[in-house]
Amino acid sequence: MASDPLYRLLAWLSPAYPIGAFSYSHGVETAVEEGLIRDRASLVAWLDSVLRRGTGAVDGALFAAGWRAASEADWPAFDAAAERAAAWRGTSEMALESRQQGGSFLSITRTAWPHGALDEVHRRLDGELALPVAVALAAAVHGIALEQALAGFLHAFTANLISAALRAVPLGQTDGQIALAALETSVNEATRAAIAVDSLDEVGTATPLLDWCSLRHETQYTRLFRS
Repeated sequence: MASDPLYRLLAWLSPAYPIGAFSYSHGVETAVEEGLIRDRASLVAWLDSVLRRGTGAVDGALFAAGWRAASEADWPAFDAAAERAAAWRGTSEMALESRQQGGSFLSITRTAWPHGALDEVHRRLDGELALPVAVALAAAVHGIALEQALAGFLHAFTANLISAALRAVPLGQTDGQIALAALETSVNEATRAAIAVDSLDEVGTATPLLDWCSLRHETQYTRLFRS
């Protein structure tokens, strides 16, 4: 039998959890359009960069900071991490992606997995919360360990982008699973690197093509995704 914390984490990070993740590609759609992602190998290389030097590094560090603050009931520190998470977005589409999913996550989790701290944060921040700190908050107050929760979060993020690529390249389902297996080390190393961050002031990105793809996507002629 799975423990309650593991059961909850699996539920929250399932593709079936109704936060609208399927509608976002995080720039993958434009990367495909521009020929930057062409096959399984180029997809793995792209997502490895996103995890280690892009969104994975930033959101992972924000997740860890939010989890630590919530687990200690240090709400000023949590609110500071939430404020930075809301602002730390390179484009308007990236901001929408994280804000909409985070707000949806907080709303549905308050209903299905209630906890007073979720209600209080929702009230204090008017329901506006970036996805990494929203999941970190729920994990912390429901007793899910940081490393387990963050690894799950980054795995779900990676799997969602692979799913987007399967529809856009297109690739087969087997290719998608091979790509996910190939990124296991990337997810684990991104998790460890994020947990090791001492200060959010140390964190940055080195993925200009990711931001460029997101900017291009805003005016892309044919689009399946919202980012």
